[in-house]
Amino acid sequence: MKLNRFPIPFLFFAMLALIFALWAGLLRLGWQLPALTPSLALAHGPLMISGFLGALITLERAVAIKQKWMYLPPLLAGLGGLLTILIKPLPLGPILLTLASLGGVGILTVMARRETALHTITMWFGMLTWFVGNLLWLFGWQISQIVFFWQAYLILTITGERLELSRVLRPTKLQQILFGIIAALFLVGTSASLFNLQLGTVLVGIALICIAFWSLRNDIAWKNLKHKLPLTRYIAWCLALGFIWLGIGGGLNLFFGAQVAGPRYDALLHVIFIGFVISMIFGHAPIIFPAVLGIPINFQPAFYLQLILLHASLALRAFADYANLQTLRMWGGLLNEIAIFIFIGMTVYSIRKSLSEK
Repeated sequence: MKLNRFPIPFLFFAMLALIFALWAGLLRLGWQLPALTPSLALAHGPLMISGFLGALITLERAVAIKQKWMYLPPLLAGLGGLLTILIKPLPLGPILLTLASLGGVGILTVMARRETALHTITMWFGMLTWFVGNLLWLFGWQISQIVFFWQAYLILTITGERLELSRVLRPTKLQQILFGIIAALFLVGTSASLFNLQLGTVLVGIALICIAFWSLRNDIAWKNLKHKLPLTRYIAWCLALGFIWLGIGGGLNLFFGAQVAGPRYDALLHVIFIGFVISMIFGHAPIIFPAVLGIPINFQPAFYLQLILLHASLALRAFADYANLQTLRMWGGLLNEIAIFIFIGMTVYSIRKSLSEK
């Protein structure tokens, strides 16, 4: 396989947004670090969701479909993330991120027209919620008011991908209808959160639990936990642990209700964004990076280090949030980020090793 160098500049912007987002996350946790820019700490969420993940997801779609205009959304997402922290008085960053998400809707519209199926429709609604969330943010809504839309973007995008990859299990028509009902409930809860946060939180919580249980029977990850191939087995553990955290996140929404600030708010967000989303990224990276860069990922047993550290530190952070132990919470968050940096380092090492073996 030959290295595809064209996506590398787009990946560079995405990684830059990730680094700034992680730095901002440490500031929000209370670590005494240089602020770099006055608006950095407040940009943690938008940088992670739109600047990093938005750029990465739309880039993967652009490479897969091979239409030049589709590279515009990841470029806008990367530039928008940087401008969000560099030029605060003017909303240039949010404008570019909103345009990037609109472009994401366009990409998924093309995909859904080419193949109208449950998984493409699910991902289309995921992109739509990203656009709506960014649009509300651009018009001044608080992040705590719109975070369910950004959460829906990532959950629907990932579950749509899992639907596509798990078609080998041939889910029945009834199972597909059940998923559609759960996804509809999730979207209703997300929309309701704008007008009645408590009701929206309850509906979203029920939907998240249902998605987690639906995956037990219909996602191939659970069947691959004892697969003979080490990489396939590692991917399965990443995905299975992600679904477990998704169910836990749903349970926390139901049990504790709506949160807009404080330690419980931190736990509710990061159980989903780290426990589910980042774990899924760990698992999908060996699939996505070969597709984007044209280079396979060589499995290393050390991959389990990043996975174990991610989930152990998240459990520590969530416990500290509910026990109101600030120092322990800070260390849990720091270890979350160390796990992500180990993941980046191991991915780069694996790609370089693949290139050296050519």
